[in-house]
Amino acid sequence: MVIAAVEITLYLPWVHSLKEKRMAVKSILQKTQHHFHISAAEVNYQDVQQSAAIAFAAVTCTVGQADQVLQNIIRYVQEHTQAEITNIDRMIY
Repeated sequence: MVIAAVEITLYLPWVHSLKEKRMAVKSILQKTQHHFHISAAEVNYQDVQQSAAIAFAAVTCTVGQADQVLQNIIRYVQEHTQAEITNIDRMIY
C-alpha cells in the first residue's frame, strides 16, 4: 500500500471576499474529487482572502502509480482553475 498526497497553494487575485474564495475553492475541490475519486480538502489559509491551500490524497499499489496520480492531479488543477499555483508539496509514503 502506497499513500500519495499533494498540497497545492493557490493565489486567487480576483477574489474580494471570503465567500467568493470559498466558492472558488469548493469548485476546484469538487471537480477534482469527482474526476479522480480521491480525498480532498482545504487545509490552510481559510481566513485569508486571496490565498488557499488545498490537499489531495489517494491510496495506490505502487510508488510509480502514486507518482502518476499526483502528476495528473496537479495538471488537472492547473488546467481547471484561474488561480495561480504558488507552491506544490508532494508526499509519497
